[in-house]
Amino acid sequence: MSPRRRALVAALAVAVVLGAVAALAVGVARGPGAGLGPVAPGGTPVLVVPGYNGSPESVGTLAARLRSAGRPVVVVDLPDRATGDLRASATALAAAVDRTGAARVDLVGYSAGGVVIRLWLADPARALRARRVVLLGTPNHGTELAGGAAAALGPGLCASICQLAPGSGLLAELNRGDETPPGPKFFSIWTAQDQTVIPPATATLEGAANLRVQDVCPSARLGHGDLVTSPLALGLVVEALDGTLPDPPGPADCAALRATGATSGRAPAPPAGAGSPGGGA
Repeated sequence: MSPRRRALVAALAVAVVLGAVAALAVGVARGPGAGLGPVAPGGTPVLVVPGYNGSPESVGTLAARLRSAGRPVVVVDLPDRATGDLRASATALAAAVDRTGAARVDLVGYSAGGVVIRLWLADPARALRARRVVLLGTPNHGTELAGGAAAALGPGLCASICQLAPGSGLLAELNRGDETPPGPKFFSIWTAQDQTVIPPATATLEGAANLRVQDVCPSARLGHGDLVTSPLALGLVVEALDGTLPDPPGPADCAALRATGATSGRAPAPPAGAGSPGGGA
């Protein structure tokens, strides 16, 4: 290969990786950071797990909404912001769960954070400790975006991005057999307009309540990052964790779920045309 061709290949690899990092890190929202340590007696804590290259602030809006509902919330600060081996992130999640001192926990994972949760749940004893699990835009069967980066860089250079590629060894192991191990109730919330998890339906899990936001609010225009900021997505999370979500939710529930996500309770429907600041539902 000529020097010029080698330079072009290297430049392409860098561009792919930077694009993947930027896309997988979208949805940054200002809000409360990590809340570590024991929770109040009698409360079931919610552990919120950010995605690839995500800080606790990246899921701040989601964490604040859950706290406003009276839930004790722990936002897990993952090592290297989940850009390294996702198994190391699962170990950090295990430590965070243990620090709560709670017998049962709920878990919410955004994007790659959902894969981290699934790795933690792969231990049957841990799965029995979980009550409800909500995944938001999680590439459960890989995303072509990560696959492009993995092909350009090779397995020695891309760490967790390679693990999120379709057909990766890590995902093959997670999806072998029962995708939703006994113990918790699983929800996977996804959007048909996701341009990070490609194809978007890779977020679905066998045995989970798979909720496409457009099936609830047909006019919803949510991208990947909107899943942690949009009132519709937040309403789905709140009611899934509370056990009050219709089975399945549909268009008749759209306005009420948006109101739930935007307020501390189920309130009257917002004015026509109201939506999230980012143009979502």
